[in-house]
Amino acid sequence: MSRLSLSDADRSARDWFAETTKSLGCKITIDNMGNMFAVRPGKRHGPPTCAGSHLDTQPAGGRYDGILGVCAGLEMLRTLDEQKIETEYPVGVINWTNEEGARFPASMVASQVWAGQIPLQQAHDLREASGERRTMKQELEEIGYLGDVDASAEAMPIAAHFELHIEQGPILEASRKKIGIVQGVQAYRWYSMAMHGRSSHTGTTPFSNRSDALLAASHFVTESYLTASRLGSLASTGIMSTLPGSVNTTAGRVNFSLDLRAPTNEELDKLESELKSMQTLREGAGRGCTLEWKTDTISPAIRFHEDCINCVEQSAGNLVGESELGALTERMRSGAGHDSVSTSYKVPTSMIFVPCRDGVSHNPREFCAEDDCGNGTQVLMGAVLRYDKLRAARAS
Repeated sequence: MSRLSLSDADRSARDWFAETTKSLGCKITIDNMGNMFAVRPGKRHGPPTCAGSHLDTQPAGGRYDGILGVCAGLEMLRTLDEQKIETEYPVGVINWTNEEGARFPASMVASQVWAGQIPLQQAHDLREASGERRTMKQELEEIGYLGDVDASAEAMPIAAHFELHIEQGPILEASRKKIGIVQGVQAYRWYSMAMHGRSSHTGTTPFSNRSDALLAASHFVTESYLTASRLGSLASTGIMSTLPGSVNTTAGRVNFSLDLRAPTNEELDKLESELKSMQTLREGAGRGCTLEWKTDTISPAIRFHEDCINCVEQSAGNLVGESELGALTERMRSGAGHDSVSTSYKVPTSMIFVPCRDGVSHNPREFCAEDDCGNGTQVLMGAVLRYDKLRAARAS
């Protein structure tokens, strides 16, 4: 499946989300980044305790990344409605816009606006990575989801944020653990890179006279992998294009993406520094090339809130049994960015991971077993209800 942010398919999913939550007694608020807040009232007034994730996907899917978290939140609302359970404070479910950053190349952009991490205008002006290069604001207007509420924690406050997600890695499945209790998220940065060389005829220009931007870019990508591996970090390139793009002309310019990740901000600084000081460009057919860096996204390492982590752990203990907590759950750090990174700047936040087959994600083969989806949903609901009771106890 493919449901890029603010596409016609995304509009259909948003319509379904709105209709479903309204049928469960929720009030829907849509802000001017298209974020959707479905809130069910409680006994007392106050900001809602929320479950949140996203409904947009990567170009090739899959069917669980983000979607599981939203659907689990809806199942929580449905259970509360069917069992006629009154929470102390309102509870809600959030569908965040363009978490993936696939169509508009800035991941978690709408939740970052809500958290005050980037300006609204910058997000509205963000253009799609390909196609007609339309802006986010244009597409929000096109699909009818440019809300009239400011995208901010002040205009649409929440009390806490819990997010259920597939792990997107192999650890839980390999260790046969049922639940990942996420304590934080590793640091990452995205860059738009441009290698500048000189176009020349492939038949008449000897290697000694070339400044081949593609060769230099290829060397850089290889060295970034080797350097990151040595430092215990990660470096990846997923997009590359060459100019002028002719069979018998060496590349004069290569545009490519760079994704750097590390457990801590300090380790990421070291990786970036080493890559910026590389000598590769001065050697071989890449001599004379220059590399231009443009930072697109900065996501510092995050430590989640202990209250929320404890609520998740207690809920997981209720699922697997306190005596099996160590054997069937894992305290872990997320390797990927999520909207919970953004919310953690404003409110107590934590995440819940469940296993996915072979650790595969961003792929049509992405799969999470029904039992694992159910386990995660049960832990999510338990964590939200525990936090709701904690709020009430502290207010008394």
